[in-house]
Amino acid sequence: MLEGNQVLNGTGMGESEELQAHPLYASDRNLVDRLLALTVPADQDLVDLARLAMRYDGFPGARDLQDDLVKTLRLWGLNRDELHRRTRTIWAAGFRPGALVAQEAVGSGFDTADQTND
Repeated sequence: MLEGNQVLNGTGMGESEELQAHPLYASDRNLVDRLLALTVPADQDLVDLARLAMRYDGFPGARDLQDDLVKTLRLWGLNRDELHRRTRTIWAAGFRPGALVAQEAVGSGFDTADQTND
């Protein structure tokens, strides 16, 4: 497991590097906070964590967010290799972001259509 003060690829950042602000930090911070609150992640949550891990891997800044990504991995009992193995399986099974499983309709619209009160 990675230490909290290391970036996700396992290498620490040099103290002489200038820290940068990521343009997606605010929205990513909200997402990471939501992920931290989960005990059992859904497929979308695993994909989001993997996506953010890749985005911030080696990024010179957002250390608090990077630490929380590592913390989320620990909370879910995963390491980065296991996360990527699971997300590859999720994608291979046909996962697409934002695609909700359509609920099967019960009944038909016929019984409620064109009702008149005579």
